[in-house]
Amino acid sequence: MHTNNTNKEEKLIYPELSYTITGVCFEIHNKLGRYSREKQYRDAIAEKLGEINIPYKKEFNVKDTGNIIDFIIDDKIILEIKAKRFITKEDYYQI
Repeated sequence: MHTNNTNKEEKLIYPELSYTITGVCFEIHNKLGRYSREKQYRDAIAEKLGEINIPYKKEFNVKDTGNIIDFIIDDKIILEIKAKRFITKEDYYQI
């Protein structure tokens, strides 16, 4: 996937991968709609990542913290899925 040159200030560490993941998320959201559950989104994203051959780890345990990360994509990007109206401080601290 070729991206435009909007990353002039180098704000994104992995711009190509980030744009691809964003595209996957939008595609899945458009397909499932806004009222699906986190598990449905996770399963659909995992399926799509597999289709486009992007390596990922799903539901990854973070050592002894008790936290589980929804996805680690290509050992570079953490993707946490939230299917709720508002993100809370606790959601932020989970990462």
